[in-house]
Amino acid sequence: MSSELLMNHFGLRPERTFFDGTMNRYMAGGSLYSIVGVSNTEQETLVEIYKLSEHLIAQGDRYTSRFVQSNEGKFLVTEGEKDFVVLRNEPLQPPDGNAPGRKLGKFHFRGRLYEEKVEKINRMGQWKMLWERRLSQLEKAYYQVIQDQPVDEFEERFVESYPYYTALAENAIQYLVDTELDEDPDVADAGTICHERFGQHTWGTENCIHFPFQWVFDHSTRDLAEWVREKYFEKSQTFHPELQEFIREYEKINPLSPFAWRLMYSRLLFPLHYFECIEEYYISTSEQQKKLVEDQLNGHLRNSGQYESFLADFYHMSEVPVKKWGIPVIDWL
Repeated sequence: MSSELLMNHFGLRPERTFFDGTMNRYMAGGSLYSIVGVSNTEQETLVEIYKLSEHLIAQGDRYTSRFVQSNEGKFLVTEGEKDFVVLRNEPLQPPDGNAPGRKLGKFHFRGRLYEEKVEKINRMGQWKMLWERRLSQLEKAYYQVIQDQPVDEFEERFVESYPYYTALAENAIQYLVDTELDEDPDVADAGTICHERFGQHTWGTENCIHFPFQWVFDHSTRDLAEWVREKYFEKSQTFHPELQEFIREYEKINPLSPFAWRLMYSRLLFPLHYFECIEEYYISTSEQQKKLVEDQLNGHLRNSGQYESFLADFYHMSEVPVKKWGIPVIDWL
């Protein structure tokens, strides 16, 4: 189907197809192509994503995917009663594994120059609402389990751990609210192009691709916090030097204000790893997947004290002048 779509609508015959850890890519005529199903995506959202990608390309970003027009001059094509768009990249190698902070800083700097209003993929100022919604969903699941009584070890662990993690989530929400009340944002705290979930492989491994369908418009610390979170869980004992280097390189392009640091910290306080475990368990239909999630949850519960230590030490590790800037610390950590 995919090769047929490229041939039928774009006159492209793929010479190679490969999965790059994110999705299938197609090599044709020296360029890389990506096919995205958009049947459930609103037209206004597609227009926003298109405009943001064109903006970054105009700003000199060589890695941003460009929407491709079909033989009929359309960006949207229909095949088998489903809608698709096709994007093109030049097959550029990731520069190297060094200075991811600097590269993300450049990406955010260019994204911040976008002048049109973003509505559909805008997440600026919405963290509190989204976190509260997630907390409410977790609460419903918890009381349902209590009512029905836990049926397995996972549900017993869920019931035991729920009060602790909801308290942590409520702390994160309060810290966020206090930040928005106490601190005045700087010019550099304006919204920029971010990612739903930024990590070390978001831009690919074999080829570097800034892919528009991973984007949201948000405060830059969204991406910083998610990179830090991933690194922490990957190597919690040894990631301190990498964290310091990442922040240092990022701040060469975009210095972080007290407002930004506090936003980042609130996001790290929010126990996303716990929420994802519980949510994944209940939407999974595979017993094997459920077992994996159960093991993950047990690991998180075993290491909760270690995560507290990380949170307690985060500002110090990141070399933030807490006293000078009057940044509040959480006493119970």
